[in-house]
Amino acid sequence: MEVLHSVVVNSPVGPLFLAASGKGLVALEFDRRLPGQQTIRPNPRDLRSERQSGKVAFRFEESEEALRAYVHELDEYFAGRRRKFTFALDLRGTEFQLDCWRALPAIPYGETRSYADIARAVGRPQGFRAVGMANNRNPVAIVVPCHRVIASDGSLCGYGGGLEIKRKLLELEGALSAALVA
Repeated sequence: MEVLHSVVVNSPVGPLFLAASGKGLVALEFDRRLPGQQTIRPNPRDLRSERQSGKVAFRFEESEEALRAYVHELDEYFAGRRRKFTFALDLRGTEFQLDCWRALPAIPYGETRSYADIARAVGRPQGFRAVGMANNRNPVAIVVPCHRVIASDGSLCGYGGGLEIKRKLLELEGALSAALVA
């Protein structure tokens, strides 16, 4: 069973759950998620059956010290002093998901791209819906900036933390056009 260090921290967009392996950040989740939103955290109601069937893959150990560098960069980001994260990530997903998630940090701070733009960037020009599903499964919110992906018509759509948090993150980065702010 793999041990992940974890911590819950407060932020301007609400509590954030962080988990890291020895290789890097595995998860950054909003404490409050939309119904059906994927999470790395086990549902306490399911733990007994998961343990009996051997499905539990992680054990979490709370450690502010182990997550200090991640929290520090997040604090700088929310204070407007960081535009790019420098710590290692330990992303886990399908090859397509990984391709999509690796394309997202290439979106410059303060800018947005459409789902179609990301689909073209990963070599699947007709796969904008699949890109949307990959974004929905992004385990490392904010750092892997799926909040910078918007609809082709420029509207905000779909975000695991909810559209209000997506709007707040884009406002922080100065990425909202006058049309979206109105």
